[in-house]
Amino acid sequence: MRMILRAYGRAVMAQLRRKMLWQSASPVLLSLVLWAVLLRLGFGPLVDTVQAWFAAHDGFKFSGVALDWLGLGAFKAVIVPLLAMWLMLPLMIVTALLFIGAIAMPAVVRFCAERHFGQLEQRRGGSFFGGLWTALYSFAIFVLLWLATLPFSALLPLAITLQASLLAWLTARVMSYDALALHASAAERRLLQRRHRWPLFFIGLCTGLLGSVPALLWLGGPLAFVLFPLLAALAIFLYVLVFNFTGLWFSYYCLQALQQYRQESEAQISESPQISESPIMAQQLEPQTIAPQAIARPAETPQGAGAAGSDSNP
Repeated sequence: MRMILRAYGRAVMAQLRRKMLWQSASPVLLSLVLWAVLLRLGFGPLVDTVQAWFAAHDGFKFSGVALDWLGLGAFKAVIVPLLAMWLMLPLMIVTALLFIGAIAMPAVVRFCAERHFGQLEQRRGGSFFGGLWTALYSFAIFVLLWLATLPFSALLPLAITLQASLLAWLTARVMSYDALALHASAAERRLLQRRHRWPLFFIGLCTGLLGSVPALLWLGGPLAFVLFPLLAALAIFLYVLVFNFTGLWFSYYCLQALQQYRQESEAQISESPQISESPIMAQQLEPQTIAPQAIARPAETPQGAGAAGSDSNP
């Protein structure tokens, strides 16, 4: 928990810096331009498709009964455009997330590393396309689960909890990859994602609650449909800010976890016994010395033999 709070404090201070605020501008502008074109070209056909599906499957009858039972009869007239807006919401989320990951996240990681982790070695265990693939297939799973939870949107507390949990899972997978791609090796990244999966999910849950705030704009009933272009722009802006702060929080936590892991690994290596410290190996490697007693001396002749030899001489 201490690491999470330390990373949170650093992320808050970094988010308030002018550099980080300007860094959020380009993803916001790109998202706004993209969605202005998509809403202009695709929102009308999407509403027509949803309305045709409702008419073919008695959707108006069942939705009217359900809304009356929930006391939300005022939503009957705008249920089709509201449902179309809810269907577009996941696409807005992934747009903001992809733009943050592709444009802002590398700069965020470099900013965090330069300020607090300047000595951390860059092992480049990730890549741009690896991060893109992780984001796309994680988002595909996210969309399926999001569609499955749409019937609970009328129950506000449950809807917020489900949306926050889904965003927590999505952001934990995507942001942790991007945060570790530059400095960690592939093996280190997988190990840290597995070892710290619950702290990463907790960070994603906290930011997921923040990410659920823009979704509340869609619960304005008929007024939300009237102000849809303005609310869509505001939601995109909020999503970009939330994901930018999320990138800072994940970057600080992941880099701190990576630094701690490498320090622990180096400490274990330094404390492991060296080969030369083994008594047997030390005895084998010790230079061979010759004892003074083993130095060769002239052979001593026995006194008796020497005397006999001297007597035999003339």
